[in-house]
Amino acid sequence: MKKILLLGGGKIGECIAAMLSGTGDYSLVVADRNPDMLKLVPDGGAGAPLEKRVLDVTDRAGLDYALAGVDTLISACPFDLNLGIAQAAARAGVHYFDLTEDVATTRAIRELAAGAGTAFMPQCGIAPGYISTLAHDLAKRFETLEHIQMRVGALPLYPTNAFKYNLTWSTDGLINEYCNPCEVIHEGAPREVLPLGGLEEFSLDGVTYEAFNTSGGLGTLCDTLAGRVDFLDYKTVRYPGHCAAMRMLLRDLRLAERRDLLKDVLETAVPITKQDVVLAFVTISGMQGGRLTQESHAQKIYSGQVEGGGETHFSAIQISTAAGACAMVDLFHGGKLPQQGFLRQEDATLSDFLANRFGRYYA
Repeated sequence: MKKILLLGGGKIGECIAAMLSGTGDYSLVVADRNPDMLKLVPDGGAGAPLEKRVLDVTDRAGLDYALAGVDTLISACPFDLNLGIAQAAARAGVHYFDLTEDVATTRAIRELAAGAGTAFMPQCGIAPGYISTLAHDLAKRFETLEHIQMRVGALPLYPTNAFKYNLTWSTDGLINEYCNPCEVIHEGAPREVLPLGGLEEFSLDGVTYEAFNTSGGLGTLCDTLAGRVDFLDYKTVRYPGHCAAMRMLLRDLRLAERRDLLKDVLETAVPITKQDVVLAFVTISGMQGGRLTQESHAQKIYSGQVEGGGETHFSAIQISTAAGACAMVDLFHGGKLPQQGFLRQEDATLSDFLANRFGRYYA
């Protein structure tokens, strides 16, 4: 039985713990600096050991001690803690997975993984994460590629405020995505564009949405598809009007320069919700059989219960993110992924992902 250390008992960590412990195949230690967060983590079932431990991941000695005897580390911590956690995994010779959307952190972990005897796979989840697996698989069906458009959003089912949005994800991660430069491929060349730019509208199932540039959602696809596609971009999906409201906060009121204040404002004024839906939408155009062809794939994931979570009702973003991370860990230990070095989300095939017991939440 593989022993896994899960760092972070927050919204996503809680769901990851439920999914992994529900299989009975993993011995799990869940650690968080806040004992109140650990109370929300479900207890392991019969034959699935689950230990809860209070741990501050910035305590190097404490983290190193916690990694003794561990096979795999999963970080569900804020992005700014992940490099230090990955360095601890490297010192301990432990496989490493995380949920980060931060581009700079991913680049640093990639350098750390060079020549390592263990695996390092950041950016698990949905975006970055599953969306890259999906887009890469669809791209294989084309002889040449022109456009790849990736659109993902976690949306409240019942938007009632001026933002037309409720908090479902890490507030730090949300701010990071809205404020940092965004990678794209434009006319065959890698570029960076401004967040909240490229505003567009589209309709799906009779509902109108807007989408705009945000950072991190492409994962490593810009590198993977370099020289093979003319245009590649990722945009976050929201209800119309959200982008304008965020531009007022971030640019007009200059809260992008005062992120701690922005976080306080959002968490004080915008409630969380578990009544949400996650929308994933990929459109690819290119040549197939000598003809310019377009293929699109759209799906929605809703809130609900998960195996191992008892009667707990998890949000759609919890389920989709946790399932993406757990599927990659499960595929890795099942020999479906490379066993060392830096791993990309597109290293997994879509068929393997959807056939996986965690990937089935997407199927």
